[in-house]
Amino acid sequence: MQDLLFSDSKRFFALLGATSLGLIIVALLFEHMLLLKPCILCYAQRACVYLLILVSLVGFLHKNQSLLILRTYMGLCIAFIISGMSLSIRQLYLQNLPRELVPTCGPDIDYLFETLPVLEVIMIAIRGDGNCAEVLWSFLGISLPGWLLVAFVGLLFYTLVSLYISKKLHSKS
Repeated sequence: MQDLLFSDSKRFFALLGATSLGLIIVALLFEHMLLLKPCILCYAQRACVYLLILVSLVGFLHKNQSLLILRTYMGLCIAFIISGMSLSIRQLYLQNLPRELVPTCGPDIDYLFETLPVLEVIMIAIRGDGNCAEVLWSFLGISLPGWLLVAFVGLLFYTLVSLYISKKLHSKS
């Protein structure tokens, strides 16, 4: 198992990217097959996963990278994972608020991008709104942001272990 997960840096980026791609595929299936409309926090969490895919792809394709570059890519992955975890926790917080404390619902994300500057849309996304407090689907009593938090924790653990042994991973590349 250790050889499968920690054989070299290319394998690390391939597994991290493939897992992230799997998360996006599941999200798109839920959106288009189960017709679950994502809220603004869902889109922000997806953005973190897309950024993970992008860094994984660049890290995978980067030939002859130094140990510093490898660790920089891993640091970026950690930053995006922690950002996604924070957004998942924020949505779980909103979902567990009493009804009277749930913020009001905001406009659709398309409307926000048409009418507001990008930075303001990002700030609105981080705060979330009443749509984010709605639990549309759950499995074993855990809602979608909860499952995404579980996935982020797993990815964080894998990335931290890989960062810890990055010297070994780099020497095998």
